[in-house]
Amino acid sequence: MVLEILEFGFMQRALIAGVAVAITTSVIGLFLVLRRNSLFGDALSHVAFGGIAVGLVANIYPLWTGLGLSILGALGMTKLRQSSAARIPADATVAILLSSGLALGILLVSATGGFTLDLFSFLFGSILLVSINDTLAILAMAGAVLAAVVVLYKKLMYITFDEEQARVSGLPISALNYLFVVLASVTAVVSMRLVGILLVSALIVIPNVTALLFGRGFKKTALVSLSVSVFSVVTGIAVSYAFNLAPAGTIVLVSTATFITALAGKVLVAKKRRAAPAAEAKA
Repeated sequence: MVLEILEFGFMQRALIAGVAVAITTSVIGLFLVLRRNSLFGDALSHVAFGGIAVGLVANIYPLWTGLGLSILGALGMTKLRQSSAARIPADATVAILLSSGLALGILLVSATGGFTLDLFSFLFGSILLVSINDTLAILAMAGAVLAAVVVLYKKLMYITFDEEQARVSGLPISALNYLFVVLASVTAVVSMRLVGILLVSALIVIPNVTALLFGRGFKKTALVSLSVSVFSVVTGIAVSYAFNLAPAGTIVLVSTATFITALAGKVLVAKKRRAAPAAEAKA
């Protein structure tokens, strides 16, 4: 089965791009979850939907227009959240960004006569239809994001766990936040080719929530999240190929099943630990 999958060029591209996306979403997603911004990636993907519609209408490579509009939206939302005059709750700014991007995409779709195959592929994911250009673009963007995280790792950790203390210590908090939302924007756009605009947040959030169940420190949590993400993507692609299913939905359901299994295991272990002292007392 594995050898059969690897015989096809489109499956090779799907697996390469899928693993790159899995690693990137896992890394950025952990920071988003810990910062209580789990839906930020979802909002960015909806803004990117508007940008992709612009690209398709203007006959420009849609990943670049989606990325540009996503970055602009993320920077604008961050500026709005940091404004002392606006005082808008964080979840409200996410809702504004999400609905505005989706509205722009719908407006352009209606103006151009409805959905096209290309737009559907971004909306619902089409990892098995990824071209060589798409694969190279995904690898380039994923590599840039991961390189930036490696360079800024300690600073991002600092502002994630104690932003006020980081500000007191002299770190450029505003600049780091702006840079981080740019990285998150790139991650959201990269993910769209794998799971589609509608399921980006699932790939960003579910592996990290699964990893947090184990509660073994940041580095171990990151490794568990990375393992769950890569496992979900590779397994999802293989299962979707074998049973002729939608890759995006299969990947997310594999990730969800992994989360449910981990949660059930943790509950059972906790029950056994609570039952052990009672059994010893009766003995």
